[in-house]
Amino acid sequence: MLNFEHYRAGKTISASGSEHQLTSTNSGHCPHTSSHHPGSSEGRISGYTMISPFLVLAIGTCLTNSFVPEKEKDPSYWRQQAQETLKNALKLQKLNTNVAKNVIMFLGDGMGVSTVTAARILKGQLHHNTGEETRLEMDKFPFVALSKTYNTNAQVPDSAGTATAYLCGVKANEGTVGVSAATERTRCNTTQGNEVTSILRWAKDAGKSVGIVTTTRVNHATPSAAYAHSADRDWYSDNEMPPEALSQGCKDIAYQLMHNIKDIDVIMGGGRKYMYPKNRTDVEYELDEKAKGTRLDGLDLISIWKSFKPRHKHSHYVWNRTELLALDPSRVDYLLGLFEPGDMQYELNRNNLTDPSLSEMVEVALRILTKNPKGFFLLVEGGRIDHGHHEGKAKQALHEAVEMDQAIGKAGAMTSQKDTLTVVTADHSHVFTFGGYTPRGNSIFGLAPMVSDTDKKPFTAILYGNGPGYKVVDGERENVSMVDYAHNNYQAQSAVPLRHETHGGEDVAVFAKGPMAHLLHGVHEQNYIPHVMAYASCIGANLDHCAWASSGSSPSPGVLLLPLALLSLRTLF
Repeated sequence: MLNFEHYRAGKTISASGSEHQLTSTNSGHCPHTSSHHPGSSEGRISGYTMISPFLVLAIGTCLTNSFVPEKEKDPSYWRQQAQETLKNALKLQKLNTNVAKNVIMFLGDGMGVSTVTAARILKGQLHHNTGEETRLEMDKFPFVALSKTYNTNAQVPDSAGTATAYLCGVKANEGTVGVSAATERTRCNTTQGNEVTSILRWAKDAGKSVGIVTTTRVNHATPSAAYAHSADRDWYSDNEMPPEALSQGCKDIAYQLMHNIKDIDVIMGGGRKYMYPKNRTDVEYELDEKAKGTRLDGLDLISIWKSFKPRHKHSHYVWNRTELLALDPSRVDYLLGLFEPGDMQYELNRNNLTDPSLSEMVEVALRILTKNPKGFFLLVEGGRIDHGHHEGKAKQALHEAVEMDQAIGKAGAMTSQKDTLTVVTADHSHVFTFGGYTPRGNSIFGLAPMVSDTDKKPFTAILYGNGPGYKVVDGERENVSMVDYAHNNYQAQSAVPLRHETHGGEDVAVFAKGPMAHLLHGVHEQNYIPHVMAYASCIGANLDHCAWASSGSSPSPGVLLLPLALLSLRTLF
């Protein structure tokens, strides 16, 4: 089956990267591929020819007919599939009301519903299928809800205010982490007394092991809400803080990572440079000025992290994949892995020697955390989905999403739904879309089967509402057939020019499986999510589940209200 990357006047590049010539068949005059390569370069642009609008339409018509699997033409196929789904749905009437010994939260930063759908198609096409019928690991979760993502002061949110909501259970202002809406962004003096704690802190206080795994900096917006209280998400180190904030006693986020909750069991991601004194040469990028240490206070936070660990415990700091995979998790009590000076590399650009994949980090984290008989809480962020979208690089973003889905599968294989609640969601969406009446099996990065009826030019199925992909050539929209739109770093066309594409404001999906997963249903405020996770695992203020789960009875609605109200007021130091 062909998964076309693009059609360029008779030439295709398949998913495997090999080139083929489009010719006509004897039946229906449909284009097909052969191994013959065109010998003439006449009319070609950068090695490819201009696309013919008529050829695009012909290919679209042809694919619409030829990409329908034979079994799908039989109504019984769909009826049987629906009955199997119904049978599985009926089984859900017996709810899993166990106590969740473990909780895993997967956060796809910027993973809106359109990104989930496109990632599903990409996953299938990477396995040489049409893609649409593929199931992501998160698609297999039995319970799905929608989350309202707005910040207290923003209709379209950012990742800091949303992280405070889904980790701390309290909605907050844009750009702030681990504080209530009484804290105003950049104003250090509004922080004190308005700190709110996260489910990671509640789990640690309950004696559970806790971990943070991310593909961004470990002091980026999402992970920082798990341990920090900051009026500004951008205060990565004291180097990024204004003098006024420093003089008022506010601490940078990297400092808080090492001091607020000193016994976080596993921390993995990027962000090395924020841990070292100003101008300290990076261990990996010795000649890169941007990779050097940033701290003005002269602190070596890696050494401080080591000094906080009890001598009888086995603590390990690693900075590359080789060191990480050489560890024996059974002999690791505390792990700090910082694999890049800043954010980790995109999955498509990742160096297999120096940078572990998200799946590999999750596997190591789980092998360490599962040793605790009281259980664990693990936050996993696929953080660079968001970055790919901001840069208009849909291919990077979608491959990040597919890798996160693989990590979800890895976690599922290593845990049990009997005692592990797993929640997958996003903090917000993006103005990312795909459409254009593409036929079944069309490459997710390919062209729509038509040209614009206004400017008579082809367009890719993937587009952005705004962003850096807005390009005008000779007063007209750029002709995408003149560029390599299947390139990893191709910036998809956008309607409005911006240096960075923006977030979207629509609801995002919440997928859940395991104990009490059915409490995530319908449409919820985003800050509801950690309350469910805490209730399921008997941590935080509401411990009613522990009592009635052991007795076999059900709690009354009124019993739940007071503890949940108290939780919003609770502040731990």
